[in-house]
Amino acid sequence: MTENPPRSGTSTGSGPTTTPNWTAPGASGAAAGEAGDADRLAALGYRQELRRSLGVLGNISMGFAVVSPVVGLYAVSQVGLSVAGGAWVWALPVCLLGQMLVVAVYSELASQWPLAGGAYQWSRRLAGPTFAWLTGWMWQFAVMFANTTVAYLASPWFFALFGLTPTPARLVLVSVLFMLFCTLVNAYGINLLRWFVSLGIAAELIASVLVGFALLLFFRVHGFGLLTDLLDAPATAGVSTGAAFLAVVAVGGWAFIGFDACVSTAEETRDAGRQVPRAMWWALLSVGVVVILNAVSVALAHPDPAAVVAGQDLDPVTTAVTTAFGDWSAKPFVVVVLISFTACLMASQGGAARGLYSLARDGVFPFSAQVRRVNRHKAPIGGLVAATVVSAAALPLGLEATAMGSLITFGTAATFLPFFLLSVAALAARLRGTWRPSGEVSYGRAGTVVNALAVLWTGLEVVNICWPRAILAPPGAPWYQVWAALLGVGLVGLAGLGYLLVRRPQRLMRDGAFSERPGDELAPAVH
Repeated sequence: MTENPPRSGTSTGSGPTTTPNWTAPGASGAAAGEAGDADRLAALGYRQELRRSLGVLGNISMGFAVVSPVVGLYAVSQVGLSVAGGAWVWALPVCLLGQMLVVAVYSELASQWPLAGGAYQWSRRLAGPTFAWLTGWMWQFAVMFANTTVAYLASPWFFALFGLTPTPARLVLVSVLFMLFCTLVNAYGINLLRWFVSLGIAAELIASVLVGFALLLFFRVHGFGLLTDLLDAPATAGVSTGAAFLAVVAVGGWAFIGFDACVSTAEETRDAGRQVPRAMWWALLSVGVVVILNAVSVALAHPDPAAVVAGQDLDPVTTAVTTAFGDWSAKPFVVVVLISFTACLMASQGGAARGLYSLARDGVFPFSAQVRRVNRHKAPIGGLVAATVVSAAALPLGLEATAMGSLITFGTAATFLPFFLLSVAALAARLRGTWRPSGEVSYGRAGTVVNALAVLWTGLEVVNICWPRAILAPPGAPWYQVWAALLGVGLVGLAGLGYLLVRRPQRLMRDGAFSERPGDELAPAVH
């Protein structure tokens, strides 16, 4: 296997660089022309290969679908209620505020360097090729394995829709078919993907906003005092109140990741330097408000929250909805949830494909010549196939439920680790004076303070998620599931380090045809 130099040019070299504030010709007002976007991309070292057709609403939809209030709430509500009772909802604002710090850092980076594969592209400009490659490697596997879990978690809803009884083998088979369907949609390009994702968002609005307000206003069973009642959940789990809250914060962070999908489609968004930061903020804040609304609504409308604490109700969201609206609502609700999961997987799968495309066009990913290919629909088909293969290869873990739980835990930890690494790289570059944000978005001196707080938040959350806790694993789970986050991050990190030492992809990144002196204008390589 040989690494192939990219046809579209390489990015900056190993030294930290600062790109001057760049304005595309005629790029005044709310949007830049398509030619101006292509020129800006060329100035960053790449030619336009993907179809640039998204506006800010289309970009927001990608981030909204991946964060997905429905998917996020289903992933965390049962664990939250069982560990901290009704008081678990207070962990969500903490996680939202923490992620707002990350988005602030991402906004400055995306504004200056609006490129697909943000974590990899940005960190190589801030901290050099070795650090950047490992960050990109970890982020890619986090997203690809997250797609595995979304496909697997969606499959039971298919059986619920038709009243069928799932078995482990059937769940895995339906998950594979579900993933292949999403791959087919992605292969037809960004416009078809945007249409399907928009349908999913419409379903989200029905399932999240309307149902949430209805539960809160018309079907509330408990008083607001429930939101401060632990329901003896920590004592039942055998932990202190503080330990229970930290565990819920570790799980709750999963509900607010995915906004970086807006970055993944930066090269398909018009006036990306201005619009992608806006889209990230809108995606995170809108989802954050909806998730908190529905978490409160479900807790207050649930007929028996104590049953969740006791482990007698493993699906409190569905219980609250069907109890409030009646049994007739079960099927329509299943359809809405299934559509939401589909949109989430499609958008996340598209983000993974574009991240691989970004690595492969620099020749620094295995089988780069194949992975970097773009089809006639201007979709990154090579990255899409590679992402699907990796995600589907992990689905047989679903034959053993505890193994899939380990994958979910790893995915959360592996997502927060790149957040932390990138925040550290940005803060270090600021303090060294080698990076001063020069895009459309810059927070000035306040940006350094926000960046430092982002480092603190993401660092604590990485430790918090990786901390082995029996209370977050199913009863009787084997030791490796309790340690799943740390083991998973370690194994993927070691695999990346091994590839780094053997294939030395960082060498290709250092050999780029760009100036490496801080402040020099970047010019595209000539091939």
